[in-house]
Amino acid sequence: MGNIPAIVIQLIHIEGPLKGEIQEFSDPEISIGRHPSCHVQFLKDLRIVSRQHARIIREGNRFKLINQSKNGTYLNGKIVPEAYLKNGDVLMLAQGGPKISFLTKIEEVKQAVDRLTPAAPKLPDTPPKTPPAEAPPAPPVQPKPAPSPDVSVQKIKVPLIIQYGPTLRSFNELPVTIGKGPGCDFILNHPSVFDQHARLFFSQDQYWVKDLTGRQSVSINGHPINIKAPLNPDNQLALSLQGPRFRFLVGGRLAEIEEPIPEVPLDKPPGKEKASEQTDPNETDPKKPGSVFKKLFFWN
Repeated sequence: MGNIPAIVIQLIHIEGPLKGEIQEFSDPEISIGRHPSCHVQFLKDLRIVSRQHARIIREGNRFKLINQSKNGTYLNGKIVPEAYLKNGDVLMLAQGGPKISFLTKIEEVKQAVDRLTPAAPKLPDTPPKTPPAEAPPAPPVQPKPAPSPDVSVQKIKVPLIIQYGPTLRSFNELPVTIGKGPGCDFILNHPSVFDQHARLFFSQDQYWVKDLTGRQSVSINGHPINIKAPLNPDNQLALSLQGPRFRFLVGGRLAEIEEPIPEVPLDKPPGKEKASEQTDPNETDPKKPGSVFKKLFFWN
């Protein structure tokens, strides 16, 4: 008997106070607002979001968004009283309010139960009463060969969703080329990104990334890849040491890991540190300032 599929909703916060968070729900109804009973709860001082702002209701294998706020709920930039959702849709709670990306994934009920049920304690092994007859030695187990590095890059219809800042793009076919050149499928305007920077493709039943820079700029979990490497769920993919960085999620989804803007010290006004601050070259300054830029991850 096969397992019954269950649909899990993923809400990725791409703008607002919960930016960077990913929430998963399997409830038949999800409430959004400032009220403490809401599944997706915002702070009470965020007045642009109503106490009971919106709901997402499951109808069979479809999900309906219902607005409950006078401030309105927007779907892909258009205000709607209610609408059916699809993967990659972006919800905005009121004009200029928080933005949430809607995604779904199918999970077998057995997997969902196993994920929520604690494992049973393992009982100690009971020695046999009589020694078993000697069996011939088993042949050595051959290790499973690693995937070939010469995996082919071919066109194949699989989903891919990329979220970078406010941009959310869905693709139904791979490979997809990332870079800042006009010929790329996903144009990414970043100072450390080449015109043709990376290629995402599907082979051997999993997603892969290929470095097109020739400089080992692309890394996974901090380790530079050698031309191409497989992507596994929860991997952190960096296109360069200076970013941008993404988290790879189940189902072929790349969500940006955004870094905060570095703070600049305000003790001196800019442009006034020349003739008025000349020092004796024979003297050393014991308080030589270090770099004012620090790269911090907010999403681990």
